[in-house]
Amino acid sequence: MSYPINPLILANSQGIPRLEATGVNVTSTDVRFTFQNQPFLNAPFIGLILFKLPLIPTGTTATLPVVFTTNGNNQAAVNYDTGVAMTVAEFTRSGVYLAICDSEDGILYVFPTSAA
Repeated sequence: MSYPINPLILANSQGIPRLEATGVNVTSTDVRFTFQNQPFLNAPFIGLILFKLPLIPTGTTATLPVVFTTNGNNQAAVNYDTGVAMTVAEFTRSGVYLAICDSEDGILYVFPTSAA
């Protein structure tokens, strides 16, 4: 007798990875959180990631898009609720943000959070 394998068993089987930004760079066109190179992000990956982000400098234009940079790639942060690219206005605090990385579709969904 064979049993089907549930593919969800393999999702985040090693725990949820946490990546900490090594810096934040504000330009006239966007705000970039930079991270050390991560080998697992070059492989096909669909799963949860925790991002530890520093505070965006005060006075930064609230409408600038937010981009995550690692492994030489830039990835726009997309609001999970709306499907729209996130801006500085949605990153009001430093701390941990939950995201879903979908390398097959090339999308990084970030769960929006409000300041406590």
